[in-house]
Parts: sequence; structure tokens; C-alpha cells
Amino acid sequence: MQSKVLFITGASSGIGAQTARDAAQAGWKVALFARSEDKLVALAEEIGSNAFAVPGDVTDLAALQEAIAKTVQQFGSVDAVFANAGTGLDTPGIENGDPDEWRKLVDINIMGVLLTIKAAYAELKKAKGHLVLTGSVAGRVHIPASIYGASKWFVHGLAGNMTPDMREWGGRCTVIAPGMVDTPFFEEAKPDKLKPENIANAVVYALDQPQHANVQEIVIMPTG
Repeated sequence: MQSKVLFITGASSGIGAQTARDAAQAGWKVALFARSEDKLVALAEEIGSNAFAVPGDVTDLAALQEAIAKTVQQFGSVDAVFANAGTGLDTPGIENGDPDEWRKLVDINIMGVLLTIKAAYAELKKAKGHLVLTGSVAGRVHIPASIYGASKWFVHGLAGNMTPDMREWGGRCTVIAPGMVDTPFFEEAKPDKLKPENIANAVVYALDQPQHANVQEIVIMPTG
């Protein structure tokens, strides 16, 4: 059986990089998309022949479309997409927040997800494929004046709306909602929190369910 192909945004570190490793170990071919070309190339070399680095900016539709086309050329299809790229804010909240920083967050956390789906939609439809989105527990609870949290509420809402859309042509959609994860997303290490492996394991679990089963949401919290 031909290996299925997973396209991952935000693949250069943290959750995205670990998901690439775990998915490849589970038999997937992985296309790695992020801005950090050197990190992508190193990760692709680490994983081996089942990985392909396609550097680009998640806020650039043309770059995403080109990356999807290159992935199809390299591996033959795109069977699943993990829209994982995201960012936070240096100055949270409204009162002291920086509107320019808000725009960057919206461009990546909201527009980046939409553009990723748009770029990959035709290939996913062709493959009756699977869309996985990185949400957050911050997108399921109300945090005072949290703009980051609001962006993840959007992701959860979009996942809910994509599910019936994709069901019409045999596709599936899953949103993964982690609590705090010890990744480079945070300036300080969070050794007592979740690890990227915990989230990657959830992504691969959802992807590897039989075609008739759709895991629509997975919430993962640190026990502490």
C-alpha cells in the first residue's frame, strides 16, 4: 500500500517537528512547511527519504500553493494537512497591547489557517483527506482580554464548520486542543507541562483512525 502524505505547517520546531517525526515513524510521508529553511532541511535529513522540506510563509497563499504542488510532485498526493503554525503576543491584552502585533497574530493564527486550507483543499478533496488544526484549551475557555485565546476560538469554530463541509465528500476534520506545552513558543521552559510528543501522538492517533471514524476534537491537559 502506498504511504499517505501529510503536509505540516509550522514544522520547523515544537509540535510540528515532533509530529513529522512521529508520523514518519507511523508510515506517513511528510512535507515540512515553515519559514526556517535551515531547520526544515535538518529535520528532513534527520527523518530521511519520507520527509520533504518546502520552506515558505504561511501568510502567503502563493507560497502555500507552490508548496502543495511540489509535495504532489514529490510524493504523488496530499492526503492530510496539519495546519499547526501559530504565534502568541509579547504584550497580551487590549489596554497595553500593540495593534501591529495583533495584526501579525491574526495573519498567522487565522489567515494562515484559512490560506493553508484553501491551498490544499482540492488535493484533500481528491484524496478524501483529513484536515487537522491546532487549537488550544485557550480556545475553549474565556481568558480575560486574551487576543491569542480569541484567535483559537476562531480555529475551533472553523474546525466545527469544516467537519460537515468535508463530510459531504468523504473527508474528515480534527481539532487538537492542548493545554500549555513545553515548546519554543514560550520564552521560558515549562518542564512540568505537556511535551510536543503528547500532542504529536494525538495527531497521529486521529490520522490513523479508519476512514469511517472521525475524531473531531482531542483536548490534552497536563495533570499538574
